[in-house]
Amino acid sequence: MTETDQAVRTPRVPAARAAPALSAARLAELLQLLKGAQSVELKLSVPDAGLRSAAVSLGMDPLDAELRQVCFFDTPDLDLNRRGLVVRARRVQRKPGDAVVKLRPVDPAALPAGVPSPAEGLGIEVDAMPGGFVCSGTLKAKVEDPRIRATWSGDRPLRKLFTKQQRAFYSAVAPDGLTMDDLSPLGPVNVLKLKFVPVDLGRRMVAELWLYPDGSRILELSTKCLPPEAFDVAAETRSYLMSHGIDLAGQQQTKTKAALNYFAKRVVPRSEGVES
Repeated sequence: MTETDQAVRTPRVPAARAAPALSAARLAELLQLLKGAQSVELKLSVPDAGLRSAAVSLGMDPLDAELRQVCFFDTPDLDLNRRGLVVRARRVQRKPGDAVVKLRPVDPAALPAGVPSPAEGLGIEVDAMPGGFVCSGTLKAKVEDPRIRATWSGDRPLRKLFTKQQRAFYSAVAPDGLTMDDLSPLGPVNVLKLKFVPVDLGRRMVAELWLYPDGSRILELSTKCLPPEAFDVAAETRSYLMSHGIDLAGQQQTKTKAALNYFAKRVVPRSEGVES
């Protein structure tokens, strides 16, 4: 094989760029949040133009991916989103799905009134991405698939998809007078989720490819760790991704924001007359 043949057959990996550094004030804020967090998720969204090269470079096999569907619930004006409140349900291929109520940002040391504590099941996690981070409080509950499908179709009131504790959490932080049953479904979005362990990294990574109805895509790479490990894992993962040509300085896209913005413009009102 000639050098020319090799150049044609070997995918070219673009040179990676470094991510912007946090300011001293933001770094101090992050350190404080980590003290009260239970976990840290390091995230990176890959630009659309880099999807194929990233998959090849990281050795991801799409046939190993799990199919999911995610639907958010909000008003057409995204009133919950402006409050930092996320309400969603997720279907998982051949498995139970889940329902989630999430608030962000939160300060673990000063949770709002009515928000459950970690001892009551609230998950406190810091999501960190190049140049930024956010701490969230999440209540998650497993839900069987038929209940999720019935809710999405409008055959069941939305509130019945969530537990009593989740509904109380929602009521404590939602805009006054806005009940769960007032919300509209924003979705669903089809998602391919792949868990893999790169040999030269030695820790599990997750790739999620979100496929929006207009043909746009977001690929998010992530890995989780405990708060005391965050900086070491971040440095290790950063070095690994850069060595494989992954752009760490590209514009970061959030899956939730993209879904809300897309579907809010195409809201179909929830069916009238759903019995309580």
